[in-house]
Amino acid sequence: MESLLLGIDVGTTSVKAALFDLKGKLEGIASADYPTHYLRPGWVEQQPEDWWVAVCAAVRQVMGSVHNARERVVGVAVSAQAPTLIPLDEDGMPLRPALIWMDRRAEAEVEQLLEQFGEEAIFRVTGNRADAFYVAPKILWYKNHEPHLLKQTRWFVQINGYINYCLTGTLSLDHVHAALLGLRDYATGEWSAELCEMCGVTPEQFPPISHSHATMGEVTRKAAELTGLKPGTPVMVGTVDGAAAALEAGVTEAGVAAEMTGTSTVVLLPNTQGITEPSLIAMPHALPSMHLLLGAMVATGASLNWYRDQFGMVEQSASALLNVDPFDLLTQQAAAISPGSNGVIFLPYMMGERSPMWHTNARGVLFGLSLSTPRGAVIRAIMEGAAFALRHNLHVARQAGVHAREIRSVGGGTRSVLWNQIKADVLGLPVLLPRASIGAPFGDAMLVGMGLGLYPNIHDTLRQIVQIRTVYEPNPDNHALYSEIYLVYRNLYDHLRGDFDHAAAIFASSHGG
Repeated sequence: MESLLLGIDVGTTSVKAALFDLKGKLEGIASADYPTHYLRPGWVEQQPEDWWVAVCAAVRQVMGSVHNARERVVGVAVSAQAPTLIPLDEDGMPLRPALIWMDRRAEAEVEQLLEQFGEEAIFRVTGNRADAFYVAPKILWYKNHEPHLLKQTRWFVQINGYINYCLTGTLSLDHVHAALLGLRDYATGEWSAELCEMCGVTPEQFPPISHSHATMGEVTRKAAELTGLKPGTPVMVGTVDGAAAALEAGVTEAGVAAEMTGTSTVVLLPNTQGITEPSLIAMPHALPSMHLLLGAMVATGASLNWYRDQFGMVEQSASALLNVDPFDLLTQQAAAISPGSNGVIFLPYMMGERSPMWHTNARGVLFGLSLSTPRGAVIRAIMEGAAFALRHNLHVARQAGVHAREIRSVGGGTRSVLWNQIKADVLGLPVLLPRASIGAPFGDAMLVGMGLGLYPNIHDTLRQIVQIRTVYEPNPDNHALYSEIYLVYRNLYDHLRGDFDHAAAIFASSHGG
């Protein structure tokens, strides 16, 4: 029977496990959720054990859905949300809940790093800005606030590395995640002795760094019992979810960009020069000798989730009666509103914002409401706000020398025809949907094929496998209108920037810091 490739992605809210044949055809998919703990504004944690429980559940489910999958799966690769602080003790046990990428508690530690090294020096070495998004400030926070746990820490891993350890008993770190630590020279790959010393760690506390498609171990008997996999199944090192999604979209050449919208939105722009830009995120591609420049927004899809949970009770009740997704009912209302949302503009900074502003205190704003504003206008404005944020990131990338002539869209956001067209109209670029919009698990499966030598030329393989099913061409009139609104969108943030900080200070003072 034909071999199967297993891709596993540990996302911000759930695990997805998917089985593919060697031609990239989806054979089965399953998912499992886990909780996120919002301890206070900017403090966001998850339990590593919850990821592993969810991985086991999703893999068992998908393995059970495909005939003879246990014997047919020839390899596994895991991708994950990133970057994350996960300290392990000598026995490989987590010492505390993980600080995921969304966690912003290390703001003071960012200032420490800037005072010690300077903004320009940190960017010159790491290829990225100093920000609480990266692991280095999180480790410095760990050193400052939990030194007793730091003394017990033998290893720091990333999420896919932790899952790999649960699968194989071997520790790993891929070259893509390694670039997001903020502790290494981006150009040379050498560890920065100065940054490591400042944060209180040594390079020996990180697993050896390997390429994403390298084989790092085999599924143990214990992991096989929990997952339904066959003992001895090869496991690849894996990668960051965004890099895996770039493979699914066929992003292998300059000008072909990908955007992935789920809880957050990430836009990935490939280049071969290793271009860096302090307002964006630089990291290697999962493919050797290629790089990605990323724009990363925090709460695009999450803003729609927020609206559904807080104001969509009617839709949720109706969806239960009609057996339809509440998002479909929300989208129907938005589709009845003309472009521009009746003058309502949404700033999607519901949990602060990453690129290109890197402003923890930024917050969501609904501008232009009136007593005549219908629900659909607010819903559409949320969709348009996410597209404006995407345009802002592409503008900064273009100034840095990385251009996009088309956007390939993957992830849960592609389910909305309306949202796809809004993105095309706002960006003035065609938005293309690959045939199989599964997300990162597809890219993980491609890494398995690369690692096992099944795809000797991955560029050719992806050109053959990745087929476009739908193209959304921009409407010129809508694009012209959106270009005018975009200027207002940008101005709103500029006018409110200081007010965001002032309001945050008031809140911190009233709550005892």
